[in-house]
Amino acid sequence: MFRRRGHKDEVAGEFGIPSAARGGLGWAIMGEHHESRAESRAEEKDTGRLEAFSDGVFAFAITLLAVDVKLMHLAGNADQATSPGLLRGLRDAWPSYLVFVTSFFSVLIIWVHHHNLFRMVRRVTPALLFANGLLLMVVTVAPFPTAVVAEYFRTPAATAACAFYAGYSVLVSLAFYLLLVVALRRPICVMRVSNEALHRYRLGYRLGPPLYLLALALAFVSPWLTMGICTALWIFWASMTRIVTSGADV
Repeated sequence: MFRRRGHKDEVAGEFGIPSAARGGLGWAIMGEHHESRAESRAEEKDTGRLEAFSDGVFAFAITLLAVDVKLMHLAGNADQATSPGLLRGLRDAWPSYLVFVTSFFSVLIIWVHHHNLFRMVRRVTPALLFANGLLLMVVTVAPFPTAVVAEYFRTPAATAACAFYAGYSVLVSLAFYLLLVVALRRPICVMRVSNEALHRYRLGYRLGPPLYLLALALAFVSPWLTMGICTALWIFWASMTRIVTSGADV
């Protein structure tokens, strides 16, 4: 009995409860503390589930990109194929390689920014769930515009194919910016993130939609310009991945 009482006094002392108040009031305060810790664990669990689900979708989209890399069929029957012919076929498939690399790194960098963004999120709300779901829906479509450009880049339809790819990129940038706006609200975002870091993060993603719209318009001038801008933009987004980690202590 004495040992149990001493333990209570010691724990109560750690919480700064005076000796005279180490009764019902003191234990009520400790109960609130444990309840707060339980709520924190519940929020962390909800965020973890959302991130795990999102990671699976990103991995699935990237896998489908690799599946869609196809080699042009060689002329004649398979038993008549030659090594020089195969090498020419591999060389002629370069549009598939180009658009695969562009799309792969685009999805990869979205995932990296998604990871950094959720480092700043402390709770999950219905608005955040739906905004995240919209982004994931758009990301899973990535193999389709990628396949369109790979198929038609060397044809007279290259203008339409690249315009379609740039238009898809506009949708991706808008979906991520919507998620950004929802996630960086103060009730959802952790307070330790500096306002300067949040401002720079928002500003960088505001540039996405207009720049991709520019790439879409330039497709009617040169498909090469469109793909060049799309490639340059994922390099730009890659350079932004350090903003959150350097500007916030999360």
